[in-house]
Amino acid sequence: MWRRSFSTLPGKKWDAVVIGGGHNGLTAAAYLARGGLSVAVLERRHVIGGAAVTEEIVPGFKFSRCSYLQSLLRPCIIRELELGRHGLKLLKRSPSSFTPCLDGRYLLLGPDQELNHSEISKFSKHDADAYPRYEKQLERFCGFMDPLLDATPPESLQGASSLNDKLRNKMYKSAFWARCLRQAASLGQKDMVDFMDLLLAPASKVLNNWFESDVLKATLATDAVIGSTASVHTPGSGYVLLHHVMGETDGEKGIWSYVEGGMGSVSMAIANAAKEAGAQIFTNAEVSEILTDDSSIVKGVLLSDGTRVESSAILSNATPYRTYVELVPTNVLPEKFVDAIKNSDYSSATTKINLAVDNLPQFQCCNTNHSSPGPEHFGTIHIGAESMDEVHSACHDSENGQPSRRPVIEMTIPSTLDNTISPPGKHVINLFIQYTPYKPSDGNWEDPTYREAFAQRCFKLIDEYAPGFSSSIISYDMLTPPDLEREIGLTGGNIFHGAMGLDSLFLMRPVKKWSNYRSPLKGLYLCGSGAHPGGGVMGAPGRNAAHVVLQDLK
Repeated sequence: MWRRSFSTLPGKKWDAVVIGGGHNGLTAAAYLARGGLSVAVLERRHVIGGAAVTEEIVPGFKFSRCSYLQSLLRPCIIRELELGRHGLKLLKRSPSSFTPCLDGRYLLLGPDQELNHSEISKFSKHDADAYPRYEKQLERFCGFMDPLLDATPPESLQGASSLNDKLRNKMYKSAFWARCLRQAASLGQKDMVDFMDLLLAPASKVLNNWFESDVLKATLATDAVIGSTASVHTPGSGYVLLHHVMGETDGEKGIWSYVEGGMGSVSMAIANAAKEAGAQIFTNAEVSEILTDDSSIVKGVLLSDGTRVESSAILSNATPYRTYVELVPTNVLPEKFVDAIKNSDYSSATTKINLAVDNLPQFQCCNTNHSSPGPEHFGTIHIGAESMDEVHSACHDSENGQPSRRPVIEMTIPSTLDNTISPPGKHVINLFIQYTPYKPSDGNWEDPTYREAFAQRCFKLIDEYAPGFSSSIISYDMLTPPDLEREIGLTGGNIFHGAMGLDSLFLMRPVKKWSNYRSPLKGLYLCGSGAHPGGGVMGAPGRNAAHVVLQDLK
């Protein structure tokens, strides 16, 4: 659909070229084209979307191969790009969480407060009463954070700048920090102290201070470690608990949804908006080098087939490492800058398994046997995480170089709400699995026997909760950290383009002094998840970067 003849690429000088057709690159392209620029998006793979992609690996089954849920996509992007008109349809989940227990109990959670109170009361009356207060506090903290996501960090100007630029930058920084102070004052001192505790503390400490039930704490704790190599006891893991209430679906705060047609439909809707605005999108167009002139200004890119594409501005949706270490020629960027990029944390312990199955898992604790979806099937199903100690133990295995003996698994079944992604009566199941080291000490992910053994370990763990699950599997697709790096372009297999620790956020993302999407190479910008505000299907890095480019090119 998107592929155009490469003959149109080298024949003109583009105002902007975007490296990578992931959702952030497409978002940047849409805003640049709406700003009147000529824009070319160059995607290495045969399909657009990056990690927000839908692929039919098994005939008749459409997998969201990497990302699998939507909530973080910025409301301003949905509104401004009119993504609903371009085909985006969100499917709300209720209940949104299910944790089965081997002792026959289970915990359902969702947007229904009465359900939450009833379910949590099965484990602890104290926790049932505390839970609404916990959510309200996190919502207040999200209200404080929310405006930061759509704003360019108040970075100091680098290099030679005009007097007008200096004045504009000073005014922007003053207004930014004044707004932050007003928001902090509106929170009040108690909430600000609690907010700082959330930012700096381990998730386990935060949750232990709120709750007493192991199952509830473990269910919430998975939010704090998802996609990272961290344990629930790692300092700074607490702030990721905000993901529990961050984002929204159709104006409802904290609601996570499936996307009709899979996560590739998010990218497709953004691409449709970009195309309507005049952007051109090329697939099978791998960039091998960013071209510069003698004065360290970008002049275009070189494709792997030798095609040269000229442009005044390059926006990279690739990871910081791929962009600054592998695509920019050696000795063009300052050595200290390159060292800082190389020393960033790109580690990953995440594996994704996508399955085609011929029937729904029947969870023993529910004591039901039905072919149609029940409340336990709609949301995120937490397997192997009945206590925070179990989550920590799984992490500890990975720290010792081995895939978790009892992995922490988030199972989702989007076909329970989306009938467009699987044949009638059959289902698509996503397994987001931790912890799997990039280079295991007891084997190699390139070894088919080793891969199959780990997949079977995961399936057998699910069998403990849903007997017969393994026998329902028709086929599956497995992406370990090296697979995510090779196929999707995620350095180290890190789904966030780099760790989301407190030392790698805001003014320090991707590295200090370069948080405003610009780089030491004039005309080169970063527009992917490696830039502020970070990972997740958010679109904010692409939108923010596009606004900076439009400002610079005025």
